[in-house]
Amino acid sequence: MEIKATDVKNLRDLTGAGMMEAKQALTEAAGDVARATAILKERGATIAAKKANRVAANGVVASYVHTGNKIGVLVEVNVETDFVARDEKFISFAREIAVHIAGMNPTYLTKDEVPADELAGADDKDAYIKEVCLLEQPFVKDPSKTIRQLVEEEVARFKENIQIKRFVRFELGVVPVC
Repeated sequence: MEIKATDVKNLRDLTGAGMMEAKQALTEAAGDVARATAILKERGATIAAKKANRVAANGVVASYVHTGNKIGVLVEVNVETDFVARDEKFISFAREIAVHIAGMNPTYLTKDEVPADELAGADDKDAYIKEVCLLEQPFVKDPSKTIRQLVEEEVARFKENIQIKRFVRFELGVVPVC
């Protein structure tokens, strides 16, 4: 089957994948965009797993102050190279994480950080983890994926390990948990 350049461009726009990756996924999926998207998502998770142990010592501190100036967020998002850290798409990704934190108010980064006694007091432990752990929360702009999955997609796009290291959310009149 012949893959048209417009199909490749549409898939790239949809997924953020590179040109050759998009073409290979479309070829493998026999032109089916939905299957090609799933293939790229699966490859992204594989790439993220391979890069998870690499050192991410560069990055950005992104900020977001909500309209009305009553909620503000700082988040540190790290990546392997300063080249990617200066990329506008990476900076935009870090800001999207800050916006998410402002809206969803997570308390912890990962489920490993939740104290055992706090988790024991929850009626539904899985639901509680999805509520309080940033990486397990559904992304506010696309609830079909978690923040962890969003990070994996960005790892696949940039071909580097990306880690959300820490965050703090300030709300006027509320003492932040650090």
